[in-house]
This record gives sequence, C-alpha cells and structure tokens, in this order.
Amino acid sequence: MANIYGLHSPPSRSDAASPRPKFDSDLLKAYMKKLLSSTLQNSSWPEQKDNDRVQTWIKEIGRRVKERMIEIQPQGFKYIVLTQIYENLGQAAKADMVSHWEKHDIAVQEVYSNTTLLCICIALAIS
Repeated sequence: MANIYGLHSPPSRSDAASPRPKFDSDLLKAYMKKLLSSTLQNSSWPEQKDNDRVQTWIKEIGRRVKERMIEIQPQGFKYIVLTQIYENLGQAAKADMVSHWEKHDIAVQEVYSNTTLLCICIALAIS
C-alpha cells in the first residue's frame, strides 16, 4: 500500500485550520496570582493537629481555578488543576513539565510563597 503523503509527513493536526476557541491564559494567570495571594497571604503552616487546613486550601484553590477556567471558556476544553502546598523550610524547589500540545492547549503555572508556605498551582486547558 503506497503512502499517500510520499516522503513527507502528514499535515500536523495543530497546523490545520480549526474552529476551536482560544483560551485566554493571561486572564487566568492574573486570576491565579491574585487568588493564591488572597487565600494564603495571612496563613501559616498549621500545627500537626490542624493539618486538615492544608487539604482545605488545596481543594478550595483547585475548585476556584477550575470555575474561573470554565467562566473564561465554557466549552471546547477539558480542564485539569494541580495544586500542591508544602511547608516552607527554606528548601529549594524546582519543577518542569514536558508536553506535546495542540495549538490551542495551554498550561498556566503560578507559585506563591511566604515564610512558612510554598504553593504551586498548575492549570491545564486541553482542547
């Protein structure tokens, strides 16, 4: 069976004209920055007996970011929000993400820290 594309690769799905909506990542990044600051600025790492507060913060931040993503673009995307909060003990933290994206997919990352907390929130909009 002959290859219909000859020696060339088939056209990329990302390059094809698409009626897919665009996601405003700048709008989401500004929201995430404000949300993390307003949620965590007066907070400190809880004592062991109050450790459930960290889980509450994580769920609240994730839920609100996802809701904002749906407000920005209600259709055409699947949304994933990853939120992690660590005790800030002066440790270094580095993260990286490797992905293969469609043209309209986005990833937005925001980091917040104070003297006792370190929060990383990553939001993905996948078409």
